[in-house]
Amino acid sequence: MISSQHVDTVLERVLGGERLSDEDALHLLESNQLAKIGLAADTVCKTKHPEGYRTYNIDRNINYTNICTAVCDFCAFYRTPKSEEGYVLPRAELLDKVRETVELGGNQILMQGGLHPKFTLDWYEELLQDIKKSFPDVNIHGFSPPELHHFTKVNKLSIETVLERLKTAGLGSIPGGGAEILVDRVRSAITRGKVMSDDWLNVMRVWHKLGGNSTATMMFGHVETLAERIEHLRRVRELQDETCGFTAFICWTFQPDNTAMSDIAPTGAHEYLKTQAVARLYLDNVPNIQSSWVTQGLKIGQLALSYGANDMGSLMLEENVVAEAGTVHFLTLDQMRGAIEEYGFEARQRDVFYRLVDSELQEKAIHANRKKDQALPVLA
Repeated sequence: MISSQHVDTVLERVLGGERLSDEDALHLLESNQLAKIGLAADTVCKTKHPEGYRTYNIDRNINYTNICTAVCDFCAFYRTPKSEEGYVLPRAELLDKVRETVELGGNQILMQGGLHPKFTLDWYEELLQDIKKSFPDVNIHGFSPPELHHFTKVNKLSIETVLERLKTAGLGSIPGGGAEILVDRVRSAITRGKVMSDDWLNVMRVWHKLGGNSTATMMFGHVETLAERIEHLRRVRELQDETCGFTAFICWTFQPDNTAMSDIAPTGAHEYLKTQAVARLYLDNVPNIQSSWVTQGLKIGQLALSYGANDMGSLMLEENVVAEAGTVHFLTLDQMRGAIEEYGFEARQRDVFYRLVDSELQEKAIHANRKKDQALPVLA
């Protein structure tokens, strides 16, 4: 067990401005000093974000298809191309989902799907163009690196060409999904037919060099070692040193129910908070850390604001992937705002680029969501 004195020494160096080394980051993960690590992460967070507010976003996760050629043991959402449960969302239904999001004050959609074996790049360009034609002000935060790498294989095009064409068609930013752990040993153990670490990172590298922004993520608590968690963080930090294209980092715990890895015990809140806090200390060049209330629930999601997070993430009007794994947490906008305000901060809505939404538009969103919530049936 790492001594309390050693943890104190490491944290003193970090708070003094020294970049956290891989070895020391690993020692923090190996220790049981959650309160000390959390306090240091909170100090760093408040140094980076001295403003008196904490942020949130309103969007929804639109999964345009669950048909996927990859086999991921951790995923309860995907269906094989021959499955009777496979679907492709009708375009009119997808646009209705965007419309509802806008009516509730959302300014972006998170759009992801499986690795469909037949769709050409033209199909995705038309999808983007249809959305932008109807909703020109909505940012499309879409197509994770595994999807984008898959597009290069199906269309026999370079990642540069794929990204340039999608950007022209209306792609606004890229989510960090499909990262899991950016270590090939781990990826090989839990998935087949999916992008490996270097190519995941290169998708982001090329997008950043085209002037785009993206988020970075990490799903942990399955077959990875603690050292491999740090290797994942190192690779994110190194790319951020190179491109400065990541706006935020989000980590969450693997949800095992209904997956081929259901024998793995769920990772608890203690480990989640410690890992997020170490990420805040390690990723000194990533400006924002999002809480993961979607997997942790309201109270731990709120507590994460004291463990390095400056953002509550999205209201998430719709979420299907984590829900398929048996974890279902829903918040109203008032609950999310109340969680922030209970910690003494002003709650402010933002967009994907962390620009604050105009106060008048924010108030309209609050009223629209209250009206929706009041219309919902009361469960007995």
